[in-house]
Amino acid sequence: MEGQRAARPPAGLRELKKRRTRDALLRVALDLFTTRGYEETTVDEIAEAVDVSQRTFFRYFASKEEAAFTIQDLVEARFLAELRQRPSAEAPFEAMHRAVLGAWGSINEAIEELVPVELHLRTYRMIESTPSLLAAHLRRATELEEQVARVIAEREGLDVDRDPRPRVAVAAFSGVMRVTGRLWGQGRETGLDGLRELTESYLDQLAPCLAGDWSAPREPSNGARRAGWTPHHG
Repeated sequence: MEGQRAARPPAGLRELKKRRTRDALLRVALDLFTTRGYEETTVDEIAEAVDVSQRTFFRYFASKEEAAFTIQDLVEARFLAELRQRPSAEAPFEAMHRAVLGAWGSINEAIEELVPVELHLRTYRMIESTPSLLAAHLRRATELEEQVARVIAEREGLDVDRDPRPRVAVAAFSGVMRVTGRLWGQGRETGLDGLRELTESYLDQLAPCLAGDWSAPREPSNGARRAGWTPHHG
């Protein structure tokens, strides 16, 4: 019995080795996707660069697409978890806004443990510029909006298929998130803190834009100003 236990690595070490292999595959995949091109990169090339088999790659990722969206999946999962924990007294926009900020409180370190921020930015740009991935990105965004709408409807005690408000609110919120993500990807600011500040500044404008008086001049926030946003007057 003692010999068997000594010959078998502890469960913690086995899990650590698996995590390291998965993380290495992810970093290599994203690096190859962003330098050689997503369509041009094969699973065999990713596996070879990490010195594992193709079978090992598919043990951790169902496809190249899953690898490409791994970081986004992490971000979205944190957001949904935060949203489900928000106090029921918060209005829908407030709950989503605070859930984003709450998720960002822990997501920066989680992302940086997996990939460098610079690689995360390159991956975002690669997704936006690759037709097959952009189509997948839009499909996934639609699926996420439906999940969030159902969470909001449940919080408010509404039937999402009878009351349009949850889906309308989530569509508006998601539109802001897509705008800030695109501006971050196009801008000179490459840090995750810059993305957080830009996102917060735009989310601050959401409720006033939907319910406020647009005739009054407004000064853009610091994050919006850096992104090149200026008020337009009719």
